[in-house]
Amino acid sequence: METTQSTNGTTSITNDPAPPPNASIVPIQQLSTHAIHADDHLNPTTDVSPALHVSTTFRYSSTPSSLIPASHLPTLNSSSSHIYSRETAPNSTRLETVLTPLLHAPCVTYSSGLSALHALYVFLNPARVSIGGGYHGSHGVLGLHAKLTGATILPLECVESELKEGDVVHLETPVNPTGEAFSIAKYAEKAHARGAFLLVDATFGPPGLQDPFAWGADVVMHSGTKYLGGHSDMLCGVLASNRAGWVEGLKRERTYLGSVMGSMEGWLGLRSVRTLGVRVERQSANAERLVGWVEGERGRGKEGAVARTVESVWHASLQKDEMSWLREQMPNGFGPVFALTMKSEHLAKCLPSKLELFHHATSLGGVESLVEWRAMSDATVDTRIVRVSVGIEHWEDLRDDLARAFEALVEDENGDA
Repeated sequence: METTQSTNGTTSITNDPAPPPNASIVPIQQLSTHAIHADDHLNPTTDVSPALHVSTTFRYSSTPSSLIPASHLPTLNSSSSHIYSRETAPNSTRLETVLTPLLHAPCVTYSSGLSALHALYVFLNPARVSIGGGYHGSHGVLGLHAKLTGATILPLECVESELKEGDVVHLETPVNPTGEAFSIAKYAEKAHARGAFLLVDATFGPPGLQDPFAWGADVVMHSGTKYLGGHSDMLCGVLASNRAGWVEGLKRERTYLGSVMGSMEGWLGLRSVRTLGVRVERQSANAERLVGWVEGERGRGKEGAVARTVESVWHASLQKDEMSWLREQMPNGFGPVFALTMKSEHLAKCLPSKLELFHHATSLGGVESLVEWRAMSDATVDTRIVRVSVGIEHWEDLRDDLARAFEALVEDENGDA
């Protein structure tokens, strides 16, 4: 895969095989160590905690012989000499530096997950995109792409022959809102057999839980607002790829799309990824325990509060018949999000009001547990679905909160009878 830049700043793409991973980004330490030390070489002062830089523009050298005109600059990749923050800035550059070994590929940050996805579709400009369910926002971005380009939207399980060279298979795994997982290797094989590219939206399976590149992904997207941010206080999007020229091309086009991270968000992101490993490990373990408890209570008998209120539970850990590939793809946990299908829309609407430790709010990935009657923000879902984003609280406290909530729902129904 090679890219060339035209005189108007756009990038053309050719379909060459991916080169071997850049030796400089092959991880030689564990994720948690990289998260702390990957940017050590960018320390210009003795500060242990990196400073927040808010300047939008940066002074050129005062030595005329050191001035290099823009036409002679090979890329917009500078870790020390920044020009204008719509191109590069200290905080976001540090964040990209740390994320590169965590994601196992060079990366580009954006102002949000959807702006990252939009940038990718602008860059690849596919004529056809194969996509399944999942986040309604991604479908909204794809709808805009189709409106502007006339692209055809195909189902994820389309016939392989419908895909052509340069098309995109858009795979979200684990998927929003249920937390179910799909085989990355399966869809990589399907895409590559036709010369198409595999995009994996790995927002629900952050670093530490899965590495989509190990299973054939060409590009990986994260809504960094979620687990990379982890504190519900920043917007961020990330694209990562080992394809030759892709990251450089994405950075060039980002300058003109204007969808860069703000300085504060870049600094918050850097603060957040320092603890990514310990947060996600705890959240995923909590979720698996809670899912196991809810599913177990459903099977205890029809008279229990859970069995009387919950129709089904959704989470990758419950895909027992697919563990042959799933345990390899997600060896360290099956994700911190699960979903409940309640017995009725009324129960789904009322459950959040019975909980004390789960905030009723949209989004996910923060250290605090969230619950959402999903119909509040997604008009396409079953109105009986409640999405649960598990935080880092002790799982037994969360379990007890859920138990009290289910009991309260039953008491309300008995009172109405």
